[in-house]
Amino acid sequence: MAMKIRLARGGSKKRPFYRVVAADARMPRDGRFIEKLGTYNPLLAKDSEERVKLNLERIQHWLDQGAQPTDRVSRMLEAAGVIPAKTRSNPIKAKPGKKAIERAEEKAAKAATPVEEEAPAEEAAAEE
Repeated sequence: MAMKIRLARGGSKKRPFYRVVAADARMPRDGRFIEKLGTYNPLLAKDSEERVKLNLERIQHWLDQGAQPTDRVSRMLEAAGVIPAKTRSNPIKAKPGKKAIERAEEKAAKAATPVEEEAPAEEAAAEE
């Protein structure tokens, strides 16, 4: 049986609340799970202690049994120090989009134009 440590969504519309659960990979996201391992409330501040609560002892048990954490849960476990941090690299995502490139070019063009106009005005003031 393929086991996953994943998030199961709860809460009302536009007010998400997640449980960290150990579940069979074939079960639906919010469906049957084997054990509740913690909670995650994304509405709280990032520095709040209540934002992520994990039962690290049980999570370690399930990892030893071969359960695979999902991407989001693995980031939480990395922050808690349970699993080693992975190196992530997505250079395409770091590149600015077309609109951002256009805005940067326009801003550079505007910044270059006033500098040229100010220089003759300063020279004229110096000549008088």
